[in-house]
Amino acid sequence: MGSNPAELPCEDVADNRSGVGGGISDVYGEDLATLDQLVTPWVTSVASGYSLMRDPRYNKGLAFTDKERDAHYLTGLLPPVVISQEVQERKLMHNLRQYTVPLQRYTALMDLQERNERLFYKLLIDNVEELLPVVYTPTVGEACQKYGSIFRKPQGLYISLKEKGKILEVLKNWPQRGIQVIVVTDGERILGLGDLGCQGMGIPVGKLSLYTALGGIRPSACLPITIDVGTNNKKLLDDEFYIGLKQRRATGQEYAEFLHEFMCAVKQNYGEKVLVQFEDFANHNAFDLLSKYSNTHLVFNDDIQGTASVVLAGLIAAQKVLGKSLSDHTFLFLGAGEAGTGIAELIALKISKETGAPIDETRKKIWLVDSKGLIVSSRKESLQHFKQPWAHEHEPVKDLIGAVNAIKPTVLIGTSGVGQTFTQEVVEAMATNNEKPLILALSNPTSQAECTAEQAYTWTKGRAIFGSGSPFDPVEYEGKTYLPGQANNCYIFPGLGLGLIMSGAIRVRDDMLLAASEALAAQVSEENFANGLIYPPFSNIRAISANIAASVAAKTYDLGLASNLPRADDLVKFAESCMYSPVYRNYR
Repeated sequence: MGSNPAELPCEDVADNRSGVGGGISDVYGEDLATLDQLVTPWVTSVASGYSLMRDPRYNKGLAFTDKERDAHYLTGLLPPVVISQEVQERKLMHNLRQYTVPLQRYTALMDLQERNERLFYKLLIDNVEELLPVVYTPTVGEACQKYGSIFRKPQGLYISLKEKGKILEVLKNWPQRGIQVIVVTDGERILGLGDLGCQGMGIPVGKLSLYTALGGIRPSACLPITIDVGTNNKKLLDDEFYIGLKQRRATGQEYAEFLHEFMCAVKQNYGEKVLVQFEDFANHNAFDLLSKYSNTHLVFNDDIQGTASVVLAGLIAAQKVLGKSLSDHTFLFLGAGEAGTGIAELIALKISKETGAPIDETRKKIWLVDSKGLIVSSRKESLQHFKQPWAHEHEPVKDLIGAVNAIKPTVLIGTSGVGQTFTQEVVEAMATNNEKPLILALSNPTSQAECTAEQAYTWTKGRAIFGSGSPFDPVEYEGKTYLPGQANNCYIFPGLGLGLIMSGAIRVRDDMLLAASEALAAQVSEENFANGLIYPPFSNIRAISANIAASVAAKTYDLGLASNLPRADDLVKFAESCMYSPVYRNYR
């Protein structure tokens, strides 16, 4: 009797190598050593001379001391001056600021990451607000579009259909064994830019650099992966510089079997507790993968769950300004894909937990508009399965302005991926119906935002509470400066990942996402509210991530899904102690 390989269970392989801080054991003690202890720069043997300078994990450039240069055969290979990491940081930031083109900054930072890992992360942590838009949205979108042209050195693993049947062998080619977080994409829906195929690798690379910088996950524990099943982007297929398979995308059973082999290989190679984050998969695959593997693997979809958690945090925080509870609102979404339905479901769950009402009832306060108009019950039979819970009783409405006038929402959320869809008429209608309309234009990159911050504040005469997916500059309106909030997933996923790892979680549940949202909302100060912000400033992101990690870990223990026992007495302090430090180490 034959079986579909895509339906077979993965081999259940336990991973007993968990070490301090929920991490895979640190063989050489590098991350357990205090800053004043000496560490040995191991490769396959002790790194020295040119090999030490060419290894980004250990290279310190001109910061090698005279003693280290003598001990490791570096004398004469470097100019005689010895400078500190702080001076190196100032010099690099000065150089980066000379670039006027964001993509040049991006390539300069990637070059730095490839030659001096600790300095890269020191730069990113200390200048997070300035560099976040460079290593992630919006610049990473342009980088992915041009990835074939700017490609210099492979980062991460590329697993293509040519490797079908031997994915486990490919995973074993990766030099690091103690992987704790994998970010994987198939490149079909990169930000709001569509199918970029193999060139979507910029997204996993960028996300994992933020796991380290913002959440403190060790770089050696992070693995970016691109699954290359082809692309339907004709421009890429015709591009001589395209770096992926030049064929149309695999679909159906072929796709399902390939992804199943990948998921089984990951579990077999890295164990039960490796976190697999699905990133920028197309809607039809994203929901299926999350549903299929959420009960057998530690999986998380940032587009569905991360976006939902960060938006819910902003909505919770905004209630302190509005003096209402979530259940007092009516929500209208433009966009009914991964992000829209994911946010809607988490809002409904939160209201259900607050009021005790069944979730089927709380969903009725949430309305979605897709490309065909308002999602209503008369359309139910033709809807994709993930849209069906949002089909409520109402006469058909063809467009967004019609829906705003009919539903009279208090909250308008854009996840459409189409720029300038919150027109002046739509925003003014929100302002007519509400004293303080809550408007979230979440689509990335900036060019795809449903409206700009300036438009939202101007068209509502400064009354809007505004948030966006990509960053906007402060807006001056009638003598007052408004600071637009950024509903950036970077608030959530690094802390969530750290919380899952440090507790030894074996599954992700919605209650953990709610805990992350509540922890983030609690970080917003009265001063932030006074400036119109519904998110805390990024300058304090590591402390924010530690608090989120502690809340997620606490919920994981409460649900009985944690394997790292006993539970730490102070989870916030424990989270901080688990975080990677980019400060240079002293070598023997």
